[in-house]
Amino acid sequence: MYKLDRRVFLQQSIMAGAALSLPNQINALASSKINKVRIGMIGVGFRSHEHMGNFLQRNDVEITAIADPQQRSIDDALKVFKKYNRAKPAIYKNGDYDYQNLLKRDDVDAVVICTPWEGHIPQGIDALNAGKIVGMEVCGAMKLQDCWDIVNTSEKTKLPVMMMENVCYRRDIMAVLNMVRQGMFGELIHTQGGYQHDLRGVLFNDGVTAYNSGVEFGPKAYSEAQWRTNHYINRNAELYPTHGVGPVAMMMDINRGNRMTKLSSVSTKARGLHKYIVEHPKGGAAHPNAKVKFKEGDVVNTQIQCANGETILLTHDTSLPRPYNIGFRVQGTEGLWQDFSTGGLHQGFIYMEKKMNKSHKWDNTEKWLSEYDHPLWKKFGQKANSAGHGGMDFFVDHAFIECIKRGTEFPMDVYDLASWYAITPLSEKSIMQGGQVQKIPDFSRGKWQSKKPIFAMGDDY
Repeated sequence: MYKLDRRVFLQQSIMAGAALSLPNQINALASSKINKVRIGMIGVGFRSHEHMGNFLQRNDVEITAIADPQQRSIDDALKVFKKYNRAKPAIYKNGDYDYQNLLKRDDVDAVVICTPWEGHIPQGIDALNAGKIVGMEVCGAMKLQDCWDIVNTSEKTKLPVMMMENVCYRRDIMAVLNMVRQGMFGELIHTQGGYQHDLRGVLFNDGVTAYNSGVEFGPKAYSEAQWRTNHYINRNAELYPTHGVGPVAMMMDINRGNRMTKLSSVSTKARGLHKYIVEHPKGGAAHPNAKVKFKEGDVVNTQIQCANGETILLTHDTSLPRPYNIGFRVQGTEGLWQDFSTGGLHQGFIYMEKKMNKSHKWDNTEKWLSEYDHPLWKKFGQKANSAGHGGMDFFVDHAFIECIKRGTEFPMDVYDLASWYAITPLSEKSIMQGGQVQKIPDFSRGKWQSKKPIFAMGDDY
């Protein structure tokens, strides 16, 4: 009986926290806290290890169960538990649908989904229908209806979904967010982002080592190359939109006073992956994979229009030789910032017209971003730096747990997930129609007009 009451409390308190607005009501809600969150992991490949490591270092989290059909993934995941001297979880490994048995457990409050992209929405819907809170990793939707299905299920079950977009917490981006909120850029006009990352050594391997080891994909490969490469064969779209759109969406109050209304996408030809196979020492022109036809263009550009008059440009660029750079740009009536490389405080350019006496010269970002370092990084920076992806993973996991414990709204919710995921199928349709503009649905059904920004408003989470 206790476990059922706990589940009902989690469901009611989080949804109530999202709906209430009066301070005394929020305080009354916050007085009813839970002390420990019990997590089930669905998918325990390499991406999950950072989440598990962050969770297992906390005394307010217990990972009670894990699910993955691959024994190698299970074995590697158990090493993470051993590293942090935590109890072995229950294991579900009997095929692709054994995670559904994990969802029947009474000692799982929430699940974190880190599976191949095709599984995200169906597994999330199953989890919600089983009474579990959901944290969902990044990707794009397989079809537009998926986005409506996850929204409708979350609303029906009154259970929340958190979009686990870690790049929103990158230190330089959060400093720029702080500057935006203080009016440093004036009125925002245009932003850019994307995923500009040479993934050729991720999309192919030798079946033994995950990265930079061969030219196999599918059943002969290992890790991401088993499933991710097929998207490049079968689709031509902005395949991975959330890293680019998530951070700028927070700056532009998307789904909280603003929203994305339409997009148009164009694609280049596809040459990079074929060339990689032909020139690789383990490949060559005679290798069977040299005959594979790739549909995904080497560079895909997506232009997005917002309700309040701004634009967003996303670039997907993962099949050609290049250093890593997501390609952020934030431009307003008073100045602009753009990043380069991997996101250090010094890895960017900034121009503030009035504060720089109309010099028309770029300034290095380090002094600016250090001065406007976000309160979250000031408070947790030392702890976060030991976590994955330069500390970003610490913050996204911290927010997930703290919101569940406190019964408060997730900073990136199901409406964010749906609108960001929707970019992929809409861009695919746009490219098929020669760049024709596609309308982006209002997944919030008008709630965006009254919702207020909540992402990283202080130094708690």
